[in-house]
Amino acid sequence: MTAWLSFVAVGVLASLGAALLRVWRGPGRADRMMGAQLAGTSGVAVLMLLAPVEGWAALDVALTLSLFGALAAVGFVKAVSADGGGDPEEDDEGIVEPPPAGGASDG
Repeated sequence: MTAWLSFVAVGVLASLGAALLRVWRGPGRADRMMGAQLAGTSGVAVLMLLAPVEGWAALDVALTLSLFGALAAVGFVKAVSADGGGDPEEDDEGIVEPPPAGGASDG
């Protein structure tokens, strides 16, 4: 079983290499961020696969890495949006206000 987990971990590391290539080459900021997200996910997968082999403390590191990946995604979206609100595709002219939440009708 140890050999099988190590073999699968090597396959995931190949995915990690492809993700790092995307981070390095781009072409855009969103592509680089998606590559960084894939690299983080691959890192979590490798740590989880190697936890029975190397020691169970690797699971704590994997959970911490996954938390950092989620925070990085939120930070990226906040950074690229025009107003810092979190939706880079939202257009100020196309915003439609929702109806008031009181249930009051006009007639």
